[in-house]
Amino acid sequence: MKEKNDSFIIKGGKKLFGEAYVQTSKNACLPIISSSLLTTEKVKIKDCPDILDVKNMVLMLQKLGVKIDHDGKDLIIDSSGLNNVNLDCELTKTMRSSIFLLGSLLQRFGTIMINTPGGCKIGARPIDIHIDAFKKLGVKVSCLGDCLFFDASRAKANKIHLKLPSVGATENIVQFACLLKGKTEIVNAAKEPEVVDLCNFLSLMGAKILGAGTNKITIYGVDSLHGVEYRPIGDRIVAGTLMTAVALTGGELTLRNANANQNEKLIDILRRMGCQINIKHDIIKVTKSGRLNSIDVVTGYYPEFPTDLQSMLLVLMCLANGESRLQENIFENRFLIKDELIKMGAQIHQIDNRNVLVYGQNELRGCTVQAKDLRGGASLVLAGLVAKGETVVEGIRYIDRGYDHFEDVLNSLGADIKRT
Repeated sequence: MKEKNDSFIIKGGKKLFGEAYVQTSKNACLPIISSSLLTTEKVKIKDCPDILDVKNMVLMLQKLGVKIDHDGKDLIIDSSGLNNVNLDCELTKTMRSSIFLLGSLLQRFGTIMINTPGGCKIGARPIDIHIDAFKKLGVKVSCLGDCLFFDASRAKANKIHLKLPSVGATENIVQFACLLKGKTEIVNAAKEPEVVDLCNFLSLMGAKILGAGTNKITIYGVDSLHGVEYRPIGDRIVAGTLMTAVALTGGELTLRNANANQNEKLIDILRRMGCQINIKHDIIKVTKSGRLNSIDVVTGYYPEFPTDLQSMLLVLMCLANGESRLQENIFENRFLIKDELIKMGAQIHQIDNRNVLVYGQNELRGCTVQAKDLRGGASLVLAGLVAKGETVVEGIRYIDRGYDHFEDVLNSLGADIKRT
């Protein structure tokens, strides 16, 4: 595991050229790892990214009695010895994704006690949607100090209408309902590709799930699930990050294992800003020269522009020709990167928690900046790639949570980044 005080030292001004393979998706791998607990047979998850969130999830499961072996980047999971539902408090505080274990462990044991999960401080991110959904399935939820106690002894299938299309709540209910007798319906379900990937994985295990990728998912409970081998989808946010990097620096990048349909909104935006993008099967080629055009963008739930790419787009706007506007509709604290970019010479006016105006500049200046969340941290690295002089990005433990050897990927394309 990387040290908590690691930093990146970046020498800017280099164009990016070459080819990169997009890692498997963090946000697909984590719920899939959780779902492997729904069978006592072995599950093999192929090509898992070497990131802190996966390492911490593995560590958490091992403390519960799950045997996990590594075959290169493949995980072989044997949960037949799972004997504990007391999640490690320190790990759950650092990982928002620990909430994914709720559905599978509750189904496996019938009761579970959890701490409120942690993660990046980008907004309230309440788990009340999860709680309300489980209550509609007959699960009793009690508050005991800083912990929540779930009792599924009287759980039964039902129709659930989510007040927001929460990815985590959708995935938790799908996991729990796979082995719950009867028909469970999730209305206003999340439609993200990672939700579809989880449903595909569970279907291969023997689950009966209809409607994944639409706003209504129907699950028919089965008696048991079996082991499988599965490769999660490529990470659309990592692909988007790398496409944005080339849009900033100029150059030419070929991405493999990249599903263009999953990044349709970003590709449209990059084209409008002046990039040339060619697509063939799972290959995306991005070429950029000259100044970027200004643009107005609004984030939203999939298939709208993703909030996880918002901070990268903010960096693009800082160097675009003219005035751009960015509206954030998912999280109320997604502009943590703003003050760090201003240190680098950006002109950003925050109207309120949801809206910023960006006045494009000819250049950014290198300086020392602080990563405060996963995607914002990656975006500061991108800003450093194009900034004049040297940029130091501190707090890169956030970046290590979701990007597999980020500096090595960028250096292979011609960047100059050192970890210190």
